[in-house]
Amino acid sequence: MSQRAVYPPGVTAADMPMRLSPAVLSHGHLFVTGMTGSAPDGSLSDDPETQFRAAFDKIAAILGAAGTGFRAVVEMTSYHIDIARHFDTFERVQARFVHAPYPAWTAVGVAGLRRPGALVEIRVIARA
Repeated sequence: MSQRAVYPPGVTAADMPMRLSPAVLSHGHLFVTGMTGSAPDGSLSDDPETQFRAAFDKIAAILGAAGTGFRAVVEMTSYHIDIARHFDTFERVQARFVHAPYPAWTAVGVAGLRRPGALVEIRVIARA
């Protein structure tokens, strides 16, 4: 089975500043690159809830472009700046997107992310 890159609506390979795909469809699974909570213009809100929602919205757009949704997510990893301070807010936002059967999930507290100002980066694997 071959693999192919998946891009959300309005995004092409030429729009990607780094050598990566937003997601790769391979062997019946969709592997979504870690998403931060930046707005479409690239800015990051100071509000944690806004960042968390934006990250999940970006993942939803990629899942939709692959013809699936959050119910197909089987694994999620989230990387958090100041995890203890923002985790309750993250869980509230996550509950709007992730439903039973819940994916396997690992939440990791980290000292930094590639994107300055980002509070979270979320990656998922979904059934295609």
